[in-house]
Formats: sequence, structure tokens, C-alpha cells
Amino acid sequence: MLDREKLLAITDNVVFDEDMKKHTSFRIGGTADAFVSVTSALEIEKIICFCADTETPYMIMGNGSNILVSDKGIRGVVIHIGNGMSKCRIEGCDVYADAGILMSALSKKLLEANLTGFEFASGIPGTLGGGIFMNAGAYGGELKDIIESVTFICPDGIIKTETAENLGFAYRRSMFTEGGYVILSCKLRLREGNYEDIKAMMADFNSRRTEKQPLNLPSAGSTFKRPEGYFAGKLIQDAGLMGYSIGGAQVSEKHAGFVVNTGGASAADVTNLIKHIQNTVNEKFGVWLEPEVRLAGEGE
Repeated sequence: MLDREKLLAITDNVVFDEDMKKHTSFRIGGTADAFVSVTSALEIEKIICFCADTETPYMIMGNGSNILVSDKGIRGVVIHIGNGMSKCRIEGCDVYADAGILMSALSKKLLEANLTGFEFASGIPGTLGGGIFMNAGAYGGELKDIIESVTFICPDGIIKTETAENLGFAYRRSMFTEGGYVILSCKLRLREGNYEDIKAMMADFNSRRTEKQPLNLPSAGSTFKRPEGYFAGKLIQDAGLMGYSIGGAQVSEKHAGFVVNTGGASAADVTNLIKHIQNTVNEKFGVWLEPEVRLAGEGE
């Protein structure tokens, strides 16, 4: 049982029994016992210590753009790293940014500073910390290519800064995906560029995204990782699943690589549809699709 009084003694930034539909791009999920929008590394450390002392589970989240929250919700504490930790400082080509800054907001700051190299991430709807966690990428770019170092809290509570080569970056993964770490901030190394060129590249990428992706419906972005030698969306389309639905969850009719919420979808609808897609594609093509979307909360 969550000790609410003890948690309130640590932070004022907590909401109890918070509806997670409000905090995920899928607009799906039950309630979290406690939802804390943190403002500092010290606050995070205090909450993690509280959770350890009281045997309370916790999870870290950013913009909620890559998670599917269970219909039963999340027991324990959700530590939300967002607007309260979203500062950014630019010194020449070096950029020091907090984990809670949205990548779209950061891209605008970098445009104003005439810095190039981040354009690929301008339309990714997540926080920088979430992007680092999964080594987000698009249009041939990945965050690992421009990260110089990341500062984070280790499982033992020590705050460390490590250079990119020591963080296990690979396709849609990093050392952080193994769990137990909390990303606080990072240093990016970019290049001087031309304002109009940067702006044009961002506009081109965002136009392509709008044209090809079902941005008009709630989703968590690409549902599956790209299997080696294939494209997930093409496999799903070739399997005849475009438009296939279970409850309110549907394989997008615009891009088969996306599962969308057509209205009132439950987490169970989405997970059942994901399983159906995996089984169908595996039966037809012998390829097992690995979800890119992370599941959070109580099992059904």
C-alpha cells in the first residue's frame, strides 16, 4: 500500500489516482497510484529512496509517446520527467539539455542557433530523455550520432556522466533499456549550419511524416522495430492486415507499421492486435516482429 503521507512530505508535485490516458499519446490506460512531475535530480533521488524504503514500485516516463499503459493502471509511483526538467544551454556547437525537454522544442532552439545535425529528430514526439533511452532515430539519423555524453542516476543512486561510446547504443536500444537508470541530461555536439537550410530540412522531414504517418489518430508511433532485412510496415501490409482491427485498435489504413486508437481502444485491444500481427506475419513470412512500444503497468 502506497504511503501517501510520506510521499507528500517529500514532494508537492504529486497527483494521486491519476488517469494515464492524459499522459500517453495512445490515450489509453488506467490510473497510476501516484504521478510525480519532478523538477530536479535531488527530488528524483528522494522519491527513489522513498520507493526503496517502502518497497513501492516506480517507473520513469517522459512524454508517454512510446508506451502502452495497462487498463488496470500502474501500481506505485510514476516519475514524470517533463517540463520541470527541460532547460537547455547552448555554447557554440555544444548543447547541454535536460532530459525533459521535448525534441520538437529543442529542434526549434537549435534552428534559432543555426546548429545542424538534429533535424531528423524535429518531428519525433518525445522528450530527449526518452529518445536517448531508446536511441531514437528517423530519416537516417540516430541520437547516438550526436550525443557526446549523458548524465544519469545509476541503480545504486550514484550520479554519473558517461560518453556515448560507453552507453551501449544500438538500433532502438541503449544501456538504459536494461533498466534501473534515470537519464537526467546530456551534452550534444552539433555543427554550424545555415538557418534557411536547417529550416528547409526540418520542413521536408515533417512534411514526409505528415504525408505518410497517421498523425490524426492516437498511437505510440511505429509499433514494431525494423526486422533485419525487412520493413515491418511492408510485411504487415503484405500479410493483408492493413485496416484490420480488434475493438478500437486498428492497423492504420495509412501506414501498416502503426497501430492506432480509432476511439475507445483498450490496452487489451492493442496487445491482442499486436499478438495477431506477430503471429500472422510469422506464419506467412517466418519473421517475428519485436514491438517498439513498451508496455507499462499491471498485467491483465
